[in-house]
Amino acid sequence: MFETGIDSDGIAVIKWNIPDRPVNVMNETTMAGFRDEVERAIADDAVKGVVIASAKDDFIAGADIDGFLEDLSVEALLPQFLMFDRVGRAMETCGKPFVAAINGHALGGGFETALCCHYRIAADNPKARIGLPEIGLGVLPGGGGTQRIPRMLGLQAGLQMLLDGRKHTVDEAAKMGLVDAVVPPGELLDAAKKWALDNPDASQPWDRKGFRLPGGNVQSQAGMQLFPAANAMGRERSFGNYPAVQAILSCVYEGCQRHIDVGLRVESKYLVNMIRHPVTKAMVRTGFFEMAKARKLKARPEGVPKAKIGKIGILGAGMMGGGIATASAGRGIDCVLKDINRATAENGKARAAAPLERRVKQGRMTAEQASALLGRIAPTDDYADLDGSDLVIEAVFEDRAIKASVTEAAEARLGDDAIFASNTSTLPITGLAEASARPANFIGLHFFSPVEKMPLVEVIRGARTGDAAVATALDYVQAIGKTPIVVNDGRGFFTSRVFATFVMEGIAMLKEGVAPALIENAARIAGMPVGPLEVVDNTSLGLSLAIRRQWKKDLGKAYTGHPADDVFELFVETLDRPGRKAGKGFYDWPEDRPKRLWPELGRHFPRAADQPDVGEVKQRLLHIQSVEALRCRAEGVVTERADADVGSILGWGFPMYTGGVLSWVGQTGVDEFTDRCNALADKHGERFFPPDEVEALAV
Repeated sequence: MFETGIDSDGIAVIKWNIPDRPVNVMNETTMAGFRDEVERAIADDAVKGVVIASAKDDFIAGADIDGFLEDLSVEALLPQFLMFDRVGRAMETCGKPFVAAINGHALGGGFETALCCHYRIAADNPKARIGLPEIGLGVLPGGGGTQRIPRMLGLQAGLQMLLDGRKHTVDEAAKMGLVDAVVPPGELLDAAKKWALDNPDASQPWDRKGFRLPGGNVQSQAGMQLFPAANAMGRERSFGNYPAVQAILSCVYEGCQRHIDVGLRVESKYLVNMIRHPVTKAMVRTGFFEMAKARKLKARPEGVPKAKIGKIGILGAGMMGGGIATASAGRGIDCVLKDINRATAENGKARAAAPLERRVKQGRMTAEQASALLGRIAPTDDYADLDGSDLVIEAVFEDRAIKASVTEAAEARLGDDAIFASNTSTLPITGLAEASARPANFIGLHFFSPVEKMPLVEVIRGARTGDAAVATALDYVQAIGKTPIVVNDGRGFFTSRVFATFVMEGIAMLKEGVAPALIENAARIAGMPVGPLEVVDNTSLGLSLAIRRQWKKDLGKAYTGHPADDVFELFVETLDRPGRKAGKGFYDWPEDRPKRLWPELGRHFPRAADQPDVGEVKQRLLHIQSVEALRCRAEGVVTERADADVGSILGWGFPMYTGGVLSWVGQTGVDEFTDRCNALADKHGERFFPPDEVEALAV
């Protein structure tokens, strides 16, 4: 577990090397072992200094969070954290220099271990990341981070680091003062040993007489100005949905007014409460475990050889097609970008070049890398250039006849094992596959816009899609660095179908006379990225109208309609306000000024005298999505809660604090959720009635 040796100068090197784990993680067992190694080094008179290092490619990855989902008591958790604090304080106050030799990633508890050292030296490793990202999982840095970072950087810079949770490069960490020196990798251990020898009387600044926090203590004028503003900014960012934000602010405010030993106990108590909080459990389960499983292709059919995707064809050089080409070429895949004529295809490649130019200017990639990426995108108007493609992705207009035509033409050029995928967001895959000569190789790959940034791909299995097609599609999604979920065919699949309820409910409230600003602001307060009216402006009211008309045509008498349907008709057909692209929709979108809600909305949708409170609007917008997700589960569109949760968070930004669209049901409480939905159904319509067996469908 640990490799410890003492050199001839009396410098002990304690190397973390946790067996059977790809990285070093911190848990009750490994921390007890680390404590023993530290105590032995401190007690040994022959040891003049200690270097903390790693035998693996990374330093310490942080806490082993497998236990986060266990329902542990305060009595079980608190002693573990207090033990870590005692080890850290022993390192700081024992009178011997401790140096951290950081060779790779040092994150969370791993970096907090380094903070307990008197000096931190990092290897010049461009892949390494250093930081305290705990807030992203709904917890606070509980290994002394909330106490040591402000004492190192000052209150303002310390709070910024703790609350943004960024992972920094080695160079960034050095500029911030998080590491003290950067050396070539081959010199790391020697540099650490030398510093320990040269600094036998090392101590931490906060253990020296007269220590003051950089920039002023909590009760200084600067501190008293900082905390009210920080609380307001924290509330503005989290709307109270993420309790870790307030917990971090409280830890810093309370702990940094006291001696660090007291501050560490304050931090431990807040950490115990955060770990047991339902928001934390939901975020850890979905944001860490379930997303990791999805990226590892948990849904991949067994017995199918791994596919190597060397060349793909993309039909349609519009925004989606160009984005797919950029994402694929960026991972070394050759792309044929086909459109109806060469000029259109060239324009698609040019659109792909624009974000690359921005990355070069920002220093995020070199000009040579951008040129190489673009060199892997070949624009064409000839189907013959698809020869040799392992996969073809259709991203043409949402019209069945057009899709059928390109399917037939492309399949004529493909080998027997090649896969054909449609990027449709609404049309059932089983129906589109009717145009295919080999429906077992036909599948849905639903990307999200903008493709370069959005991490999710929804893989849709049609009624006749074979396991080989599913496996190949998943292998491709993994190859381009995105996260897949697998769903079964159905109108709107999962993501489009559920997200549509958010938009439609917002428009229904507008029609009822709910103030549009209340709708939009309540959505953001609930944690959605933007309000429903802005969403539909961005995606186009005309597109929404076309989809609703197609559904009505396909379903006939089975189409139940929605209160929002005639609003689309009004805005597109009568008012000529089809959305952002035209500069006008529910919002005005002037080129030279910020957007604003259209002032005439009140004339077309008179405001009701009795306005709902924010909580009711939030509840309607979140619950309607969960109800539809439950229906998808009941119908077999999604077969696991995890796919619904991961898809909702990564696909359209369902709030992370909920754990996802189905976890939200459990966090609310099944009985309470059902009662609320029934009450909403009685008041607003049967669309809110949840299916039977809510509890079974939500787990």
